[in-house]
Amino acid sequence: MRDRAFFLCFRGLYRRAVIGASGIALLAFSGCELAPPPPPRAEPGISVIVLPGPATWFAGPNHQVSGFDHDLLTRFARERGVPLRITVADGAASLLAKLGRGEAQLGAGGLLQAASPSGLDADGGRALAWSTGYHAVEPVLIYNVDGFRPRRWSDLDRATIAYAAHTGLDGPLAAVRLAHPEVTWQALDVPSADALIAQVADGTLNYAVVASSDAAVARNIYLDFDVAFTAGPRREFAWAVAPGYPELRDALDAFFARLRQDGTLARLADRYFGTAEQVERIDAGVFHERIRKALPEWRKTFVEAQAKSGIEWRLLAAIAYQESQWDPVATSETGVRGLMQLTEETARHLGVADRLDARQSAIGAARYLADLKRKLPARIGEPDRTWLALAAFNIGTAHLEDARILAQRQKLNPDSWSDVRKVLPLLAEPEYYISAKYGYARGGMPVAFVGRVRAYYDILLRTQQPETPRLTAVAMR
Repeated sequence: MRDRAFFLCFRGLYRRAVIGASGIALLAFSGCELAPPPPPRAEPGISVIVLPGPATWFAGPNHQVSGFDHDLLTRFARERGVPLRITVADGAASLLAKLGRGEAQLGAGGLLQAASPSGLDADGGRALAWSTGYHAVEPVLIYNVDGFRPRRWSDLDRATIAYAAHTGLDGPLAAVRLAHPEVTWQALDVPSADALIAQVADGTLNYAVVASSDAAVARNIYLDFDVAFTAGPRREFAWAVAPGYPELRDALDAFFARLRQDGTLARLADRYFGTAEQVERIDAGVFHERIRKALPEWRKTFVEAQAKSGIEWRLLAAIAYQESQWDPVATSETGVRGLMQLTEETARHLGVADRLDARQSAIGAARYLADLKRKLPARIGEPDRTWLALAAFNIGTAHLEDARILAQRQKLNPDSWSDVRKVLPLLAEPEYYISAKYGYARGGMPVAFVGRVRAYYDILLRTQQPETPRLTAVAMR
């Protein structure tokens, strides 16, 4: 009987043995007990939980993830030579709770520095550490434009104000809540600030507090909300670090300090927060109306041009709207004509026989922009490559090259649009254009052109679906 019991015990242990890369795990006996298993080996890379946001983490062209935090995270991981393991959170409370339980190392996505870890589990959750800040914002009160616009907190007696819970807004609002107990505060665990802004815009909520950056990005998407006043002191976006990773936090602090010093943080902030103001609210309203009524007629044309050039159709639509407001027979005082406002010389170069033929115009302009992008140095990455090519589309490659040389002379980055756009207007000033190879240029025009195209493109990215050609999709390079 003892032999049979031993046999049954051994058979059970054998069935539970772990077979790994190094073979069968050794079994140690104490009666019929296994020795404690070795701790699991940590997976390589950095595990991150992200909270989506309209400018921090979102789906860009062709469903590729983009955003301020996305670019920073990928850069940080690339510098350390490790992969990222990304999990998307459905709310800030969930993000902080999982981070406190050690289910990831980092939390990112529009979180304000030293946000309250109140969402952590009571059993086992520990306080989080925070990186230094990387972008300053203000909390702002937003309201529905068809309702009452408050000027100060005292105008909001007996009003209900919503805000995104656990994102760090609790701290800045604490003093206001004490000073105005008559206001009802509603902390909502929403997937992103967009959800709050949308509810204020459609009248579901009367008021909400959001970060100024989120309000700015959404101002031309949701037209029925506006900012009433600043709701608190400036705070910094930061990344939350799980307990037990002090070296990771130190590395992040050094990373952000270096990017602040070399201007990278400012360039990224301009990339994701700097376009909304290029289009006035009333113009954005007209654009939304034209999207509903006019764009369906031309969408097929832009999609065909994308298939033949690799330039994303929504970008082509944005260019066409800036050029002609989607009028295929538009003619300017300078003689440019058609949907894409091609000059006679450019049309001849592209083989466009009839500039007033919308299909020829769109395909010709798309191929021209693709050619401009190809001619730029290979080292220039996106999206700077596209914005620089757009500037050349407007002012010509020769003047763009003069501006890039001038940027280099001024110790700026000639491969960065945010730097080149600083010097382009100088080509209209004698002290600069006299030494430029191609002379005088109205350099302010491409700056305004690119800014408005980007603003229209942002609206189209948020409201229109991408299109992948059936047979082939040429990546936007």
